[in-house]
Amino acid sequence: MLPLYRIAAVIRLTCLLLILFPPLLLATPLPVESFSQLPKYQKVELSPDGKKVAFIQNVNDLSILSVLDIAKRQMNHLVKSDNVGVRIKWFDWANENTLIISLNHVSKRSRTKTNEARLYAMAVDGSEQKPRDLFKKNRTVQKEREPQFQDQVIDMLPDDPDHILIGLDTEYFNMPTAFKLNLTTLKRETIEGGKSDIRDWVTDQQHQIRGGFALDYETGLARILISDKPGGKFEERFRYNSFSEPEINILGFDLDPNILYYSANHAGRLALFKLDLATDTSEIVFKHDRYDVDGALIYSDKTGAVIGVHHRSGESGQIIWDPERSNLQDRLEATFPNTFNDLTSFSRDENFFILRVENDYTPGIYYLVDRQAYQFTGLFQTYPQLATAGKTDHKLMQYTARDGLKIEGYLTRPVAATGPTPTILHPHGGPGARAHGGFDYWTSYFVNRGYTVFRPNFRGSTGYGFKFSAAQYESWGLEMQDDLEDAVKWLVEESLADPDKVCIVGASYGGYAAMLAAAKSPELFQCAISFAGVSDLKSMIDKHRNFTNYEFVKKQIGSKSRDLKSRSPLYQVDNIELPILLIHGDIDRVVSIDHSSRMAAALKREKKPHRFVKLKDGDHYLKIQRNRHLTFKEMDKFLHTYLLANPNTAKSR
Repeated sequence: MLPLYRIAAVIRLTCLLLILFPPLLLATPLPVESFSQLPKYQKVELSPDGKKVAFIQNVNDLSILSVLDIAKRQMNHLVKSDNVGVRIKWFDWANENTLIISLNHVSKRSRTKTNEARLYAMAVDGSEQKPRDLFKKNRTVQKEREPQFQDQVIDMLPDDPDHILIGLDTEYFNMPTAFKLNLTTLKRETIEGGKSDIRDWVTDQQHQIRGGFALDYETGLARILISDKPGGKFEERFRYNSFSEPEINILGFDLDPNILYYSANHAGRLALFKLDLATDTSEIVFKHDRYDVDGALIYSDKTGAVIGVHHRSGESGQIIWDPERSNLQDRLEATFPNTFNDLTSFSRDENFFILRVENDYTPGIYYLVDRQAYQFTGLFQTYPQLATAGKTDHKLMQYTARDGLKIEGYLTRPVAATGPTPTILHPHGGPGARAHGGFDYWTSYFVNRGYTVFRPNFRGSTGYGFKFSAAQYESWGLEMQDDLEDAVKWLVEESLADPDKVCIVGASYGGYAAMLAAAKSPELFQCAISFAGVSDLKSMIDKHRNFTNYEFVKKQIGSKSRDLKSRSPLYQVDNIELPILLIHGDIDRVVSIDHSSRMAAALKREKKPHRFVKLKDGDHYLKIQRNRHLTFKEMDKFLHTYLLANPNTAKSR
């Protein structure tokens, strides 16, 4: 039974928060396992009637999808996943009594290992022993394809509890046909056939298909097709080349079926526009001078109207123009100051909602909120074991790269730190991603151990405009790597980092950057840690030859063999003197373990200091508890050895 507590007054709520998450003056050293725990609870979603809560609970190596009946205090466990054979990808409410569940598993197509997604339905009352597979091959259709991804839900059809709209590429590869699917009989009615390179369909708020996103994988040509009215002809409204031009994103229709929202370039940044289809006129709704407006629309569950847009770079993480919702958000900001207050899901009448409260040092706390009474029912803490980890704010900083470009990053210092400290340079993965504020379990672990952490949004990161993001193209190991070196020099110049105690730690692309740094700029670092890192750019290109994104990968990384080798850590082992820790999962489908295995073999052959840790059944995302524990234990030991415990390893300058 989950502990539930009702709080009627803001004062009592605030007092409780202080008990749960005390703002400590000194960080309490915690066991490494405290930071490597999977989130105890995640993806909390309220049912349309507001009477039930669905969520994923992680218990040891299992992920369990469960439903809590709030009034009855009754919990039903629906799906258990070991995150090896099967992984819960996502879920959503089809109606008050049924969940739609996407499950991911590994398969083979043409002797190539692939990730497969299957869609299921399941009653939430526990009456079904197992989920119902929602794809049933139509025996009346000759040569019907079995789609690799069967979980492309176009519209949940909230006004029709028996059906959903789903996209399945049963006719043409990667061009989904839009079907209306009966959740009980599994009968499919064709709404729109696969055509014109359309990869995704868009519905309006009346749940009619009104648009499609088309993409040519070979040329990169992207087109937005829109119908002026339900059942009308689809006509091209926008086009751009995804290889060389700023993107245009269709975000959705307003309650008025003539109003379409989209994001497009304005003065070098993505801005939010709305298009009036009746008059064929566009206007800017919201823009930001420094950051892209790249979040999803916020809809009213009650009316279906667009009331705002998510904007992570804003103070509250969103821009609201609906007065009623804005007043509610302001009230929550007053109750929970200095936090991200995310309203994750509403009941259909909007009388109840799920609130997620989080900041840099407080892991997410979920509440069920009675809107009318303004009462809070505490549901879950994502990382309850980190309640005493200490207050560690992420400060947004800016430094200047060698060519004069301004680069932002998040600086997190140990509690009460003064002067230079042992430091972790922590580049993000992607590289088409970016570091954000808010709780980060890697950073919290490092800081709790006494390390300063800097997470730079080096060029190639998203969110800073097309030109900045496009700088990643064929730039792995070049200007992007220079930005990381310049970050370390800045940290030293500002007396934040001890120049003899800096380690670079990264995952995926960040792992690539860590390995390359060990070869390219060993004078700046004491050690390097790569989790699931890329060591051979040429093999990355070769791997994608059989996939539809091949041309996109070539555009991002490059295609000339000699150039790829010159930017690959695997071929720079001779220059490496730093100790390197390599950690990699043996079933990683994003970056093969071969990248770390071959790197370890080369380091061993050249008698370079290193350690290679293979994670059994490990994926790219540390979804298995035992592997997350092992990863953090290995990092803890490695960092203690080369940054704290052994002063004789410090390099002379």
